[in-house]
Amino acid sequence: MSEPTAVSDRAITTFSRYDDVTAALADPALVPLPAAPVAPGGPAGVARLRAAVARFSSGGTHARRRALVLADLERLDPAALRVAAAAGFEPDVRLRVVRVLAAALGLADPEAVARDVATVARSYFADVPDDPAADAAVARLLPAMGDPDEETAANRIGLLVQACDATAALVEHARRNGLGPAGALREDPPVRVMRRLAARATEVGGAAVPAGTHVVLDIAAAQAQAPEGVALGFGAPPRLCPGRSHALVIAEGILFGASDPADPALKSEPVDRDAVDVEPADVEPADRGAEVGRGAGKAELAVLVPEMVDHVLALAATWTAWDGRPVVNADGRTYTPHKAVRRVTDHLLDHLAEWDARLSGEPTDPDHWHASNVTTPADLAPFTAADLDEARSRLTRLAGIWSRRVAALPEAYLDDSPGTGWSFRRIVRHVAESGYYADSVGDLQKSR
Repeated sequence: MSEPTAVSDRAITTFSRYDDVTAALADPALVPLPAAPVAPGGPAGVARLRAAVARFSSGGTHARRRALVLADLERLDPAALRVAAAAGFEPDVRLRVVRVLAAALGLADPEAVARDVATVARSYFADVPDDPAADAAVARLLPAMGDPDEETAANRIGLLVQACDATAALVEHARRNGLGPAGALREDPPVRVMRRLAARATEVGGAAVPAGTHVVLDIAAAQAQAPEGVALGFGAPPRLCPGRSHALVIAEGILFGASDPADPALKSEPVDRDAVDVEPADVEPADRGAEVGRGAGKAELAVLVPEMVDHVLALAATWTAWDGRPVVNADGRTYTPHKAVRRVTDHLLDHLAEWDARLSGEPTDPDHWHASNVTTPADLAPFTAADLDEARSRLTRLAGIWSRRVAALPEAYLDDSPGTGWSFRRIVRHVAESGYYADSVGDLQKSR
């Protein structure tokens, strides 16, 4: 439906139905609001940048400038972008996004470029930009783009600026809703509105749109009516965002780390492919841990591992009655009381070592556990009251370390975690499922 209004001498029409919005996006008569013209040879600034980029142009000029952007994007390896986005820590996700792209494009100082791009981004979409700091940032960025052709350099800046806030918003919306990036695009699109100008008279959904009309497209409302799997946040042909796949993999890297399969449609989190033995404990939890979503605070996370250890020890208190026969669980894995304690302990130590290495900025060492693949002679020993005391002392101390590590962690590190791999929040939830090993042995008093 359309809602014509008037603001001074400028007609504005809003479309919010899915069919109308997609028709408007495909209509060649409706073009992005053009940048204001600038005098040739004027000072570098946001206005001059806007006048030189594909985003604010149309027709043949847009096609030529879009080709420059596509040439830059074709040089980028999506898998490498994901790994780079997962590495390191930067509390401002906008800076992290731009730094990853700037480094992948081979720019000399990605950190400085990221800071300047973030400054430019705050006035890039203003119809009449007036920001001296942003103008100064453009003047620094043009020579930093590594190409003497100003139009090429300007469109490289445009690529970075448009990725800056949009990809960061995609990450924020995914975290807020506990979704992957593609899910967030559909259910809570970070781009809520798009604007167009009627370059000539046209019609959308039976409504006349006179030449000169400013058209507002309510993307959020239209997305709610979209067919399954369709996302409007990156626009639609013929001006579909050329960097959409790159934005998704960068967002995935920030959200999920480098080791997860690139399937942003998954709402649950995948199996730990890097584990020596991938066990059901390495699958996204379905009960207590799953209740603590990405929005939960540190206090809730800090109790997960101690709660799991309490559960393990409650079961272990029944294992002095073990008759010496190994238990084969429903997954076909063999466990004994000692083996269950070994696996819980190893799992806590393994991820604790990863946690500390990543906080120290050091690479994580791969573990060399034989894990559940072997049952050792020590695993077959009787489980005595003394063994229970040892397990209680060992696991309680480890649980305390985990609880204190979580409590001491800066809040921002929970989801935006340093180093390569899962977020720290997800690691805690994953480790809290180590009760799987003890559950495999079970309560031996009830089983008698």
